[in-house]
Amino acid sequence: MQPFKTLTAIAAPLPMVNVDTDMIIPKQYLKTIKRTGLSAGLFYELRFDENGEPRDFVLDRPAYQDAQILVAGANFGCGSSREHAPWALLDFGIRCVIAPSFADIFRNNCIKNGILPIALPQAAIDLLMDDAERGANARVTVDLAAQEIRGPDGGVVPFDIDPFEKHCLLNGLDEIGQTMREAATIDRFESGQRSAEPWLWP
Repeated sequence: MQPFKTLTAIAAPLPMVNVDTDMIIPKQYLKTIKRTGLSAGLFYELRFDENGEPRDFVLDRPAYQDAQILVAGANFGCGSSREHAPWALLDFGIRCVIAPSFADIFRNNCIKNGILPIALPQAAIDLLMDDAERGANARVTVDLAAQEIRGPDGGVVPFDIDPFEKHCLLNGLDEIGQTMREAATIDRFESGQRSAEPWLWP
């Protein structure tokens, strides 16, 4: 997966609580196992009405079409455990979601796909939401190594993250990537086992 180091980008405001995974990516888009093309269904029912006409959703406005940061309300990503939700966000270009709280499974799926979820107190969210309301005129910097968010006016908001999750994001490592870093050790083990217990190897 793509490493996450420092991101300076437009932040889009989504001041809604309890945004569930069905709202992020509706069930009709779950038929694929591909991680591309899902941006078309991202927040579909918020973006379009029953006739497929645009609703003037924030991510479709010109000022936010290049947004890579989403500032949202509490309990973001609740509902079912579908991994398509972070896939759709990533396919749209969202690399960081900032909210007061996240559903645990959604948060873990974000980490595994290179999206940085940041939980902050509501007071900090309010400040960042205000920055995000300014659109393309106000860019926000998220510095994972320093564990801080820098606003367009010079304000700095620190954030916490598990050291192992930080390591994985900085180095672009999912579970497979972590395993493959031990490929030489695995090869040595398998070679020794083939010699000592050949009946295990057809």
